[in-house]
Amino acid sequence: MRTVLLAAAALFALTARAETIEMTVNGLVCGFCAQGIEKTLRKNPATADVVVSLEDKLVAVATRDGQDIPDEELRRALTASGYDVKAIARTDTPIAEIRARVAHGRT
Repeated sequence: MRTVLLAAAALFALTARAETIEMTVNGLVCGFCAQGIEKTLRKNPATADVVVSLEDKLVAVATRDGQDIPDEELRRALTASGYDVKAIARTDTPIAEIRARVAHGRT
């Protein structure tokens, strides 16, 4: 049985890919907020990139290939910093596309 579980885990690791986690976060009011969130989330070894938009109340995290960050871990990190996480969604949208969308004011 253990061999089957290990084989299944290995197969999942091979097929897993990076994804983007988009969060709606209340309490973002200044550039210092954005920097703090970015610094906090980048401490996680599964984090590849972070985008924060104060105007859109958006925090997006790109994960490294085959890695994940559980919703509860993200929620805990942000609420411990004083923010209110309203929603968490996992998407296939590349972080570069989110960054461009935010830069052009389209969310």
